[in-house]
Parts: sequence; structure tokens; C-alpha cells
Amino acid sequence: MSDLTDIAARRARTTPERPAHRDPNVLRWVGAYTASMVGDMVFFLALSWAAVQNGTPAQAGLVTAVSAVPRALLMLGGGVVADRLGPRRVVIGSDTVRCVTVLAVAAVLFAADPGLWLLALLAVVFGTVDAVFMPAVGALPARITGKDQLARVQGMRGLAIRFAAVVGAPLGGLGVAVGGAAAAFAFAGLLIAVSVPLLISVRMRDLPADDASAARETTAWRDLVGGLRYVRRHRVLGPLMVAIALGDLGFVGPLNVGLTLLADERGWGASGMGWVLAGFGTGAGVAALLLTVRGRLPRAGCVAAGSIIPGAAAIAALAHAPGLPVAVGTAVLVGLLTGLSGAMCGALLQTQSDPAYLGRVTAVGGIVSLGIAPLSMPLSAAAIGVWGTGPVFAVSAAVCGLGGVVALCAPGVRRAELPK
Repeated sequence: MSDLTDIAARRARTTPERPAHRDPNVLRWVGAYTASMVGDMVFFLALSWAAVQNGTPAQAGLVTAVSAVPRALLMLGGGVVADRLGPRRVVIGSDTVRCVTVLAVAAVLFAADPGLWLLALLAVVFGTVDAVFMPAVGALPARITGKDQLARVQGMRGLAIRFAAVVGAPLGGLGVAVGGAAAAFAFAGLLIAVSVPLLISVRMRDLPADDASAARETTAWRDLVGGLRYVRRHRVLGPLMVAIALGDLGFVGPLNVGLTLLADERGWGASGMGWVLAGFGTGAGVAALLLTVRGRLPRAGCVAAGSIIPGAAAIAALAHAPGLPVAVGTAVLVGLLTGLSGAMCGALLQTQSDPAYLGRVTAVGGIVSLGIAPLSMPLSAAAIGVWGTGPVFAVSAAVCGLGGVVALCAPGVRRAELPK
């Protein structure tokens, strides 16, 4: 019997793993993630619509923005929760809470008109739950597939995000058109509910015994401090976080508020801005598809750092596009290069991190992207009002490109490879 056991173990070690895009276990996770992301898109559209209908534009803006406060303040703690309790349990719990909360608000809106206070409370709850949901989502892929498949999973996750962005807004608009904000909230809650049974069916891999025991033997505060220290001292993760921060700071402003002002300045109108955004989404989708199909690109650190530099140059060129078709083509290039860089950075974060720290590593990345980078939007708008789009896009591109330079100058990032 022992001989048969040894033979089975050797076969398990030598048999190559099924590619992630053909693995039912990974596909169930991607299906759950996609349903949750589409539900998020419908939710935020419904929240914006309900806020506009119940208050002034300033009040509506405050309601839609208030969820960012608990998300930014609590995300590091959410990373600790994900690592201590396990990401699967946290994601299932988070989606359950979000589903129940949104459906409850939908029921209240069907029966009465409580005003803005309920919408603000819903936004705060959503942001608080997101603070633990996002780090847990980032920590899950390493528990459901091998390290050699994590880059492919990042590509699949990127495709899910693009699909949610394309499908979620029309579905939310349909819900509002059919039954108002209450119907759209109900639809969002049902979409999020779809993710829960799929997540329950996902099989998890166990952490190595030493990693799992280490996560249980310390306090939550020590886990938080230890996670930050781990990122700071890591030869790849530390400089990579700096590169991501600079890249997002230079990218978020021009591609959000800056693009709106550019379209208005050039007379492209809302439809023209939509075409430029569609071009960006197309380029980013192609980058995600490339990573999904190939699964691994050689010299991952150089690709992540090197692709952001021409992507930054394309951001600067966008402000000088002579017409809408050129602007759309430039946006495709921006999406392709920055999407490739972002996907490779995500894959490196997944593969370079010890699995026991993945929730906290993801939380640090989330703070960088969701807490620091949005600060560039009001600054970009104010700067464009003083100096115009050209100089501001150029400065933003320089900041974005500096992220690539930082990564290339860090030997750990420059030499980093994805597992074979």
C-alpha cells in the first residue's frame, strides 16, 4: 500500500498542472469575480442615479465619494484580516454582507423614499466591506492554482474587469429605466449573490505549515507592522510599490478628469470622449488577453518597467492628437502598454510574495492605487485650468514614466521572472 501511495505522490509532483484558463476550479473563481464586479458596476450607477434624484449635485458627489474614506483608512487592516482568517472565507463573507445590504436598501426604496442618509450609509458600508474584500481577492489566486499559472490568472482577472466595465453600465441603466434606482439596486444584489455559491465551490490549497502557523501566533497589530516591514525590505516588492505609486499618480489624472477637459477643449464632446475611453479599454483588454493566452512572458520585471515608459510617452502625446481618430489610436496604445505593465506588476506581486503575506501585500497596493492616486485628479483639474492640457499631460507622463525608471533601476525588479 505504501508503494502505491509513493507512486501516486510522485505522479502528482511530475504531472503538469492544467492551464488556468482550462481549470474548472479557477474558472469558478473567475465567474464569481466577474459576477461580483458586474454587480459593483450596477451598484455604483444606481447609487449615483439615486443620489442625483434625491439631492443637489454637490450632495450627490459627496454620497458617491464617501465610500472611498473607509476603504482607504481600513484597507491595511483588511489585509491583516484576509491573512489571518483566510481569503476565501473573507471574500464569501464580504459578498454576503454586500448582497444582503444592497437588497435591503432596494426593499426600503421600493416601499419609501428615505432620502440621502440611507444612500450615504449604504456607501459607507460598501466601502468598509471593500476594505477587507479587495485584499482577500488579491490573496485568493495563490490558493487556487500554482505559481506558474498566476500570470495567466492576472490576465483573466483583467478580462473580467473589462467585461464588467462594458456590461455593467448598460445593465445598470436598464435597471433604472425599468424600475428606478430600487430595481437597479436589486439587480446589483442578485448579481453579487451569484458569486457566493461559486466561491463556496472553489477548492483551496493549503499554505505550507510554517506560513500557516506564523499567521496564527502573532497579534493583529504585529501582523500589520510585519506586513509593512515585509514589503519595505523585499528586494522586488518594495521598489515595485514605489513604481506602481508613481505610475498611478501620473496615469489617473489625465485618463479621468484630464480626458474630460481635453474632449471639451477640442470639441469632441461626450461621444468623442467615449470613443477615446473605448480605445483605452480595447488596448487594456488586448493586454489582458495576451497574458491569459501566453501565461508567462520572459523578463517580467523588464516588461513591467519597460512598457510603462512608452505608455507614459503616449499619455503626453494624447494631449497633442490632431483629431479624434488619432486620439483614439493613441488611447489604444496607452491601454495596451499600461495594461501590460499593470498586469505584469500584479503577476509579480502574486508570485514574489509569500502566500502568508498576500493579503497585506495586496492591501498596500490597494492603498497606493485607491488612496494616493485619486489625489491627482483635483490637482490635475486645477493645473489644467491654469496651464492647459498640454503641459499637465506632459508632467503627468513624466511622473508615470519615472515609475518605470525606478523599477528599471532596482536590480530585484529588473531581474524578476515569473515562475515556469
